[in-house]
Amino acid sequence: MTIECPTPHHDDEVVLLGHGAGGRLTAELLDRLILPALDGDAGPMEDAALLPGYRELVISTDSFVVSPLFFPGGDIGSLAVHGTVNDLAMRGAWPLALSVSLIIEEGLPLAELRAVLASLGKAAQDAGVPVVTGDTKVVGRGAADGLFINTTGIGQRHGALHPSAALARPGDVILLSGPVGLHGTTVLSTRERLGFESDIASDTRPLHRLVRALVPFGADVHVLRDPTRGGLAAALNEIARDSSVAVEIEESAVPVPEPVASACDLLGLDPLIVANEGCLVAFVAADAAGSALEAMRSLSEGAGAVRIGEVQADGPTGRVTLRTLVGARRIVEMPLGEQLPRIC
Repeated sequence: MTIECPTPHHDDEVVLLGHGAGGRLTAELLDRLILPALDGDAGPMEDAALLPGYRELVISTDSFVVSPLFFPGGDIGSLAVHGTVNDLAMRGAWPLALSVSLIIEEGLPLAELRAVLASLGKAAQDAGVPVVTGDTKVVGRGAADGLFINTTGIGQRHGALHPSAALARPGDVILLSGPVGLHGTTVLSTRERLGFESDIASDTRPLHRLVRALVPFGADVHVLRDPTRGGLAAALNEIARDSSVAVEIEESAVPVPEPVASACDLLGLDPLIVANEGCLVAFVAADAAGSALEAMRSLSEGAGAVRIGEVQADGPTGRVTLRTLVGARRIVEMPLGEQLPRIC
C-alpha cells in the first residue's frame, strides 16, 4: 500500500496536499505563484534567510501542523522549537530568540494544550533560546485540527561558517549525521496505528550544537541541510539543483533502521523520501571531511554520522544518483507529491 496524493489533471486550479510536501509541486507553487506575487528572489531556496542590512543575522519561520499532536519521541511543541532552531543552524547560525504563535481549535482539551506548551518551553530552555514574543488565536471546531503552531527564529552566524545550498563543489564529501526515516515513519505509524511506533521514535532534536562543532572547518563546510519534508531525496536534489552539480550516494552507506525499512516495505515507501527532524547533511571539502566527521561523532547528535557519497567531477548537473547494493546506478528523483501528509 502506498499513501500518496494523486497527480492532478489540472493542478493549477486548486491547492493540493502535495503543494506543501517540499517536492516538485512545492517548487512549482513557489516559482509560479508565491515568489512572483512577493517580488521574491529566485535564488537558492535556503532553510533561513540573511536579514537585509545585517549580514550576520539570520531569520527563519515555519508552521507545524503535525497529526497526531503527540508521538513517540516528541510532540508538536518540541518539534516547533527544534524545526526552527535547525533551520537557523543550517545557515551556520546560533539561535538568539524565538516567537511562537498558536492557532487553537475550539474544543481542544486544556490538558493537551498545557502538555504541548510545557514541552515547547522545555525544548526552548534546553536549546538555550528564549521565546520573546508570540500570538494566540482560537478558531471554530473543525478549522484547525486541534492545534497549529508557527515559530519564527532569529540567529547569529558563526564567524567563518557561511554554508549555502548553492555552494556544493565537485569533490565535496557528503556526510550524514544519523539514520534516516525515523520521524516520518513514527508519526505515520502512530496516526494509522500500524504498530511500528513500539520499535521506533522520532529523531526530533536541535542540531545547533552539532553545527557549532563544525565551526573550526569554516569555509570548508560548503552546505548544511536538514532533510525534513521530502527526506534525503528532496534535500540532495535541492542542493544539486542550486549548486549545479552532480551528486552520487551509496545505498550501502545510508543508515536505515530496521523498523523504518520494514514500515517502508509494508507501505511501498522509499526511506529516502521519508521526513527526518534530527539529522543533517553536510557537504564538506575532501581535505577536511575526515576531521569534520570525527567532530560530528564526538557529540551525541552526530554519534551515528557517516560518509554517504560525494559530488562528482562530471555527470549531469542537478542530478542525484544512487549506487545500489549490486553496483548499479539509479536516479534519485525529487519527490512529486505528499506521500506522508501532516508529519511536520
